[in-house]
Order: sequence, then C-alpha cells, then structure tokens
Amino acid sequence: MALITFTSDFGDRDYYVPAVKAKMLSINPQLSIIDITHHVNNYDVAHAAFILKSVYKEFPKGTVHLVAMNGTSNITDGFIGIKHEEHIFLGPNNGMLSLLFDTEPGIIVQFADIHLKESTFPTKDILAPIAAKVASGAAIHDFGGPLQQIRKMLPRHVKANKKQILGHVVRVDNYGNLITNIEKAIFDKLNPGKFTIQFGRETTQEIQQSYDLVEPGDCFAFFNSLGLLEIGINHGHGGDLLGLRYDSPVFIHFETEENTL
Repeated sequence: MALITFTSDFGDRDYYVPAVKAKMLSINPQLSIIDITHHVNNYDVAHAAFILKSVYKEFPKGTVHLVAMNGTSNITDGFIGIKHEEHIFLGPNNGMLSLLFDTEPGIIVQFADIHLKESTFPTKDILAPIAAKVASGAAIHDFGGPLQQIRKMLPRHVKANKKQILGHVVRVDNYGNLITNIEKAIFDKLNPGKFTIQFGRETTQEIQQSYDLVEPGDCFAFFNSLGLLEIGINHGHGGDLLGLRYDSPVFIHFETEENTL
C-alpha cells in the first residue's frame, strides 16, 4: 500500500501543502496521502511530536510519515529517514523525530545533501520525492548512508515515588483540556487507594471515566485513550480557567499509612 501521512505547521492558507502533495503525486499518482494536521503551532516541534506519536501506530505497518517542521532552521542537521516498528519517518534532523520514540530507532539514514543548500523549500524539493519513492517500494538506504545517532531533544519525564507523582501538561487541546504525561500504568502501580490530584489551585480525589460525568463548569480528571491523565473543566476551557498551560506541573499525592503516621 502506497500510504503517506503528512504533518506540518504550514497551515492551509498558502501553497505549501498542495505543492508538496503535487510533487509526490507527480512521481506516483496512485499514492494515498493522509493529512494528520497542518495546524501545528508554528515552530513547535513538541506539539508536532505529540500529535504524531499519539497516532502513527494506528496506521498500517509500512506507512511513510512525512514531517515538515523547521526544515530551514540553523539547528537542522540535514534530513533523515528512520525505520522504527515497521513505520518509516522522514524529516529534518533537528531533534523533533527523537521525541517520537521511547527506545532507540532501529534504522537511521542520513539523506545525501546534494543541492540541499540550493533549496528554500526542502520539504518539497528533498523530502517529498523520497517519500513518494519509498512509499512506492524503494528503501530509505537508496537515498543516503547510515547514521549512528539522530539529534535529540529531551522530553519531560515523570517523577514518581510511593508518596507522589509529579508530571506536566504536555498538550492543551482544542477544547482547552490538559493532557499530561502521567501514565495510567504508573498510577495503577503506585495507587494505594486514596489520592489527591493537584493542578493549579484545584484538587480532586476522583477519577472519572469520561468528560461528561461531572456537571458543566466542574473539574474532571480521567485517563484518556492514550493512557494519559487528562484534566479540565466540563464545557469550559480548562487551560484558561485553571491558569494552566504547556509544561505546568500536575501532582498526584498518595495517602498511605506511612504518610499519615
């Protein structure tokens, strides 16, 4: 299956997205190109990584994932291809792709930089032809040589012990709901039965099953389909009303016999 996903911060008001698609389709008109989003916050590689990491495993193995983020930035060290868990990722080597994986990627290729400096639109001129050809059956090795390690960015990690979990907001979604990096598996392992979730000035001692099991205007907390703790306000913009944003801390305090002595 010749399937490509496309993620960028290009928006939909300019020619950038159709130009990239036209380049790929001119190589193989049978390609299926799926837009994940082109409304990533400008230059926000953490936003792009969160969205793609949340969804790429839902696509069939062998899917090519094209990412356009900060491709002309001076922190970009060329362009790379990665094969990981039978998915293929193409994008700039600026740290963004490192945020997609919890383990080291299986195969990394540094694409040849011929004519790289001549292009002001490398997503169209360099990555789009490679994406089209790889989706059509070529190997990423056909376009460059092996690379030992990609440029890395360090994500926020949860700190956890028997007394508490400290996590952070990793995404404020379109509804103002706050998605954290606190995983259900960690919570279930440490939870003694009684706990308090603290976010901003608010606290709750309950975890719901979904958004609408509290009254409009009330706070909720539940583990979403990604297995991550999500908090917010029913029918309200949690980020604005709670005064929280990306990277704001979220605590879960556990009540144990040891803590109450």
